Amino acid sequence: MTEEPPLSAREMIERLEPALSRARRVRAVTSLLSGLSGTAFVTALWAGEPGPLPGRTQVMFALLAVICLAWAGYGGWLLMRRVPLFATDRVIAAWIALAASLATTAALAVPAVRRGTGLAPVLAIGGLFVAAALVLAVHAHARRAALLRRARELTATHPSTPRTHTSEN
Repeated sequence: MTEEPPLSAREMIERLEPALSRARRVRAVTSLLSGLSGTAFVTALWAGEPGPLPGRTQVMFALLAVICLAWAGYGGWLLMRRVPLFATDRVIAAWIALAASLATTAALAVPAVRRGTGLAPVLAIGGLFVAAALVLAVHAHARRAALLRRARELTATHPSTPRTHTSEN
C-alpha cells in the first residue's frame, strides 16, 4: 500500500472548486452567447422600427439591452477568471437576476398603473421572478460563505501555504 503525500491547503482548495471546470465553462459560454445574441436581437428590433418610438418604449428597449449586456459581461468575466472563485460567480449571477427581475417588474408595473389595467398579474408574475432570484441570491451567499470558511480552515491548518484568494467578502 502506497501512501500519498498530504495535500497542501492550496491543492485542497483547488480540489474544492476548480477554476475552470467544464460546467463553469459551459455556464460562462452560455451566458456570453445568450447575452450577446439577446443584445443583437433587441438592438435589431429597436433599430428596425419604421418610425419614431414613444419614450417609454425606447426606455424598455434600452433596459432589455442593458440586461442582455450584463449577462454577456458576466459570461466574459467568468471565462477570463483563472483563480478559484469561491462561488463569487454564483453571487454575481444571482444579483444580476435580482436586478433584472426588479427592473422589469417595475418597468411593466408603471404602464399598468397608468392605464389602470392589470397591475395584479404584473406584480404576481414579477413577484415570482423576484422571489426566485432572492432564493438564488441567498443560496449563492450561503455557498460562498461555506467555501470561504473552509478555505480559512485549510489555511489555518497549513499557514505556510500562500493564499489563493485575497477577498473575504
